Amino acid sequence: MRVAILYGGKSGEHEVSLRSAASVIRHLDKKHHVQLIGITKAGAWHLQPDNVLATCLEGEEALELRSNAPSVLVVPGTGLRVYGARGSADLPVDVVFPVLHGTFGEDGTIQGLLECANLAYVGADVLGSAVAMDKEIAKALWHDAGLPVVPSITARQADLEHIDKLASRIEEQYGWPAFVKPARCGSSVGAYKVETRSDLRTALAKALAFDTKVLIEPFIVAREIECSVLGNGCPRAFPPGELIPSHEFYDYEAKYIDPDGARIVIPAPIHEDTASRIKEIALTAYATASLSGMARVDFFIDKKDGTIYLNEANTIPGFTSISMYPMMCESGGLSYSALLDELLDLAVEQKNSRASLKYDHV
Repeated sequence: MRVAILYGGKSGEHEVSLRSAASVIRHLDKKHHVQLIGITKAGAWHLQPDNVLATCLEGEEALELRSNAPSVLVVPGTGLRVYGARGSADLPVDVVFPVLHGTFGEDGTIQGLLECANLAYVGADVLGSAVAMDKEIAKALWHDAGLPVVPSITARQADLEHIDKLASRIEEQYGWPAFVKPARCGSSVGAYKVETRSDLRTALAKALAFDTKVLIEPFIVAREIECSVLGNGCPRAFPPGELIPSHEFYDYEAKYIDPDGARIVIPAPIHEDTASRIKEIALTAYATASLSGMARVDFFIDKKDGTIYLNEANTIPGFTSISMYPMMCESGGLSYSALLDELLDLAVEQKNSRASLKYDHV
């Protein structure tokens, strides 16, 4: 296939995307023709020269992104078009693989843009992406479906003016410490542990720099379990894995900066019944949130009483060399390269399904 890899992005997870995209490129079957489209932090799209791809394949570093390269525009109803010093030309692709984490990558915006251009793309559609990205909405849907979600309180900018009232509510429902995180970010960007009432305002203000609303949750002393799900109408779940952070919790530094930030154990050393229950919940959460393509569904297991909590779903999970999604798939018998091929096939399947719909009543 002719595959366009979108990477970078206008997101707090821009640097993570550079690493994930590099790993995807190195594991993608060489039978595919790859075009690299780098998205700057300002949101501009640029078609990368061939030597960026060649350099990536030869090394082990994060993918380079050159902003002085020809511009790429998405043309509704047409596809991709390149604009450079020598004029413009169509950029034919069979599938777009958005290796974009967080805002403008997993929230449905890029998915809507690609659908307007009649392009096949890897991952969840507009609705599924938006639902999973918004942890408040996802939790509400999962709660209504009877799934065991982590309880939370939603706060916004206006709550900074009533911080004592909010703090009292947290104390009444959860006590301290509590956990504050943006409602629509990933990779633990803007996430903070709040030890006391006096720390709440600072943590809220920091988290609100990344989103207009944040979630406040009880700080559960728990094992962190993750489960890979793959598929469209008939998805399958893979053996869960466990993250054992060396940090107090699995924050951004532990995930992407500290090489010893966490130990990964796949499959997770949990009872077979627990693993089966987690896979069952993951598949139900996937369907309830209208997900397709892929998702990594994250859980907590309370160390005190063994209670399983559904935490969140990531529709474009990390694909770095130490990311759990492809590792869990591999543990279940699906190699990294075979996983990527299946994701491309699922993208085409979704596009063909949309193309079969009628938009004209005549």
